[in-house]
Amino acid sequence: MNVKRIVKSLCPPILISALHRIKKSQIIRKGTTSSQDLDMYWDPDFAEVLETWGEGNAWNEIQLLMTGRKGKVLDIACGTGKTIGILLKFKELELFGCDISEMLLAKASEKHNIPIEKLRTCDATQLPYTDNEFDYAFSIGSIEHFTEEGIIKFLSECYRTVGHMSFHQHPVSRSNENEGWLTTTQSYHNNSVAWWKEKYDQVYDSVYVLDSVWEDEISLGKWFVCEKINP
Repeated sequence: MNVKRIVKSLCPPILISALHRIKKSQIIRKGTTSSQDLDMYWDPDFAEVLETWGEGNAWNEIQLLMTGRKGKVLDIACGTGKTIGILLKFKELELFGCDISEMLLAKASEKHNIPIEKLRTCDATQLPYTDNEFDYAFSIGSIEHFTEEGIIKFLSECYRTVGHMSFHQHPVSRSNENEGWLTTTQSYHNNSVAWWKEKYDQVYDSVYVLDSVWEDEISLGKWFVCEKINP
């Protein structure tokens, strides 16, 4: 198996459409949440995948969600910064990004001319920002790979650092059943909208669920739009 095939086999579910879909014949193992799979975020070939995966779905949708907004925006788990690069045309937005991989952030600065001082290396469960530092934040295809405890910490840190609204896109189960912590090529939660909304409701004052056009054989994409009523 060559390197590019290995990278394709490692992609999280939200990236499958960019790689012509991983087929149903792939083994799916159910289990309990233990830990995240992180090694891929330091693979240069995976960085190339991140440059194309959102075409025709999430990248169109985040532009619609950010249209007409003003202020500071944080892209949580920004990867190579492609989404930030797309949003640079919105001149009323001041864009920042963070990611666990310093390699991916170096690519973001190089490929999309994002000032390095606007990029931070960190874990999304421990954001190195002050309370209400940002007006908005978003994450795409990230939170589903965290443990259940990590999901609440992720959202709590987002709530703490963002004064107004945040937008989170990720898969939910196509069956709308709680299929649990699955391992296809990477571990992630493939659960119902209700399961996910209960997590968001633990942290946020107001949560709306919107459809995304992203989908694969076992999952559908959703946006969870979270509003902080009393910043």
